[in-house]
Amino acid sequence: MNKKKVCMLGAFAVGKTSLVGQFVHSKYEDKYLTTVGVKIDEKQVNVDGQDVKLMLWDMAGEDELMKVKMSYLRGAAGYLLVVDGTRRATVEVARSLRQRVEDEIGKLPLLVVANKYDLTDDWDVVDADLEALAEDSCGLLKTSAKTGEGVEDAFITLARHVLA
Repeated sequence: MNKKKVCMLGAFAVGKTSLVGQFVHSKYEDKYLTTVGVKIDEKQVNVDGQDVKLMLWDMAGEDELMKVKMSYLRGAAGYLLVVDGTRRATVEVARSLRQRVEDEIGKLPLLVVANKYDLTDDWDVVDADLEALAEDSCGLLKTSAKTGEGVEDAFITLARHVLA
């Protein structure tokens, strides 16, 4: 069986851990727990008739005080680049992270995920910014870790690209 390392990248509190929790355990936790370093989960999925075990590296979020360690991405087949639809500043953090990955690791398959779609009335991110961030990537999906909307699609879409 194929094993593929997939990393979760984004700013602090965009929902990376919640997305992994919803995908792996079909659960959403209201309590916010900061990820320290990296937390690894795995899930076996079938993508177009091919079994693959996704090794999900949920990495601590980046903010002005803490930078993501690029060494965690070594050996990654791809990554989800997560932004919080209610916080426009997370798009700039994602843009910076993407550039650092490309500079230090090289181009990897990535999918841009605009999370917290259940809070669209509070969205501060505009589609044009998301589309620009997703340019030359595997695409853009809007998700809600809380309701589960789009979560499975996001991981399966990226898995399809890393298997190609």
